[in-house]
Amino acid sequence: MTTPRNHQTIESDEAVTINEPRLWVQKGWTARVIKNEDDDGWAVEMLLAGQSEPALTGPWTMGRDKKNPKPLDINAFNTLVKTASEVVLRHEQHMKALRHKTIAITVNNQKINISLDIESDEDDPHALLSAYDLDGTQLAKVKVRPDFQLNSSSAHAWIESRFSKPK
Repeated sequence: MTTPRNHQTIESDEAVTINEPRLWVQKGWTARVIKNEDDDGWAVEMLLAGQSEPALTGPWTMGRDKKNPKPLDINAFNTLVKTASEVVLRHEQHMKALRHKTIAITVNNQKINISLDIESDEDDPHALLSAYDLDGTQLAKVKVRPDFQLNSSSAHAWIESRFSKPK
């Protein structure tokens, strides 16, 4: 499925409202019915304001004439917004899971939770390595390389070094 050449991105102005048969803009979302160039059908794409890529693209229903697409309406738009919002949320949760890791280890009969949080910073890529006791009290926190491998061995080595910055 491709986007027409005159593809317009509606910026983050949530006050913009357009209700046309093939273009519906409301609540910071744009629903656009486009020709599916892979076959004779139609597709709909959902674009979140300020984003360059659609959050969701899927098949769209043909109209009664079996030639043109069914027009967008408020019910279809609301369903598309809900579905696209869920896709964005799942993507954000996945990205957060990739940037955060936690393990629990026991040292001298004390359970310690070690976490690694990768910071998305183009100018200063790094991660934060932190240690917490069972009460949630922070025992240590150091800045490490973003490719630091957190595992049981590296956590034990960090604790044994009295939380000095790993090399």
